[in-house]
Amino acid sequence: MKKFAVLFCLACVLISVQGIPALAKEDPLARWKPAFDPSGARFTYLLSCVGHPAIEGVAVGFRIRDRVWELTEGELYVDFRPLSQLGGEKDVINKLKFGAVQGMMSSSVAAANIAPRLGIVNLPFVIDSFDKLDAFRNDSELWGPFRDAARKQNLSVVDFTGYGSYGWATTSPVDTLEDAKRINFRIAQAPVNIDAYKGWGLQFTVMPWPDVPQALQTGVISGLDHTPIVCNISKKFTVARHYTLLDYAQGLYVHIINQRWLDKLPNQLRDTLLKVIAEESAEARKQTRRQQEEQIAAARRDGVTFHTLQPGERQFLTTQARKLDATWGEKIGQDYLDLVRNRLNQ
Repeated sequence: MKKFAVLFCLACVLISVQGIPALAKEDPLARWKPAFDPSGARFTYLLSCVGHPAIEGVAVGFRIRDRVWELTEGELYVDFRPLSQLGGEKDVINKLKFGAVQGMMSSSVAAANIAPRLGIVNLPFVIDSFDKLDAFRNDSELWGPFRDAARKQNLSVVDFTGYGSYGWATTSPVDTLEDAKRINFRIAQAPVNIDAYKGWGLQFTVMPWPDVPQALQTGVISGLDHTPIVCNISKKFTVARHYTLLDYAQGLYVHIINQRWLDKLPNQLRDTLLKVIAEESAEARKQTRRQQEEQIAAARRDGVTFHTLQPGERQFLTTQARKLDATWGEKIGQDYLDLVRNRLNQ
């Protein structure tokens, strides 16, 4: 019995000693912890995001945190919480409106639930390339109405970053629309996406992101509507070994702030915060282009096969998507939608 007790104690010691570093390695945010003590900050900006900071468009939150801390000499602390630490996006949107959360980097698919005009970035084949996205952001006539879309709800869109170009990750090859019709696609809980997939005549399941891994592994779904960056970083390509490059929309993290909180911030701190957000968001958009190329190359090396549709079939998707104007043109504002399309297609 004594021998057993000694062995048991030794085992406990080994577990405690060896387990501590193992647990530390499991902390997905360990490498992004601040190199300063934020407890002395006069003001705190609580900023939420569902994404993983391995994505450049998410990691920008930490770069904003560190620069704001330095430039305000520790007066303003950006308490950035990625990985859904503050809840799912619908829940955080409600907290944002009431001021319990001061800021949110909302996925573009969820942003349309805040204000329909924000759904313009999800309409297929409107802002469908990195170049068009930059042109949209840098044109005040296009950016202004988007920026102010949620003002009636006391929310301001201050900028956005991205997570790449949308396409299809699937468990079997999709080279044609007939192939696509055999796939059950997971799509986000977003009204624009639902209408688009209905118009394309494709099977789809609306599903929260946390449910996707099990659904993909068990065959409940056989495809994902998402970007190469997200699919590779989140290991979805371990099951879905094919990807069809559609580039029909740009995935964004839309940076939204509670306007009442922003108005109460001292002028100098407010100006510094907005300046840093703009500068770091612009840099993050550049890094997203690079990251998409890197993630596609990495997926190819790992054996993922990439596909494209024939021009005629892509044109069918584009034509069907234009029919969404009947409903979304009214919600977004047909004049604004036409202006965006015409300006970006010049």
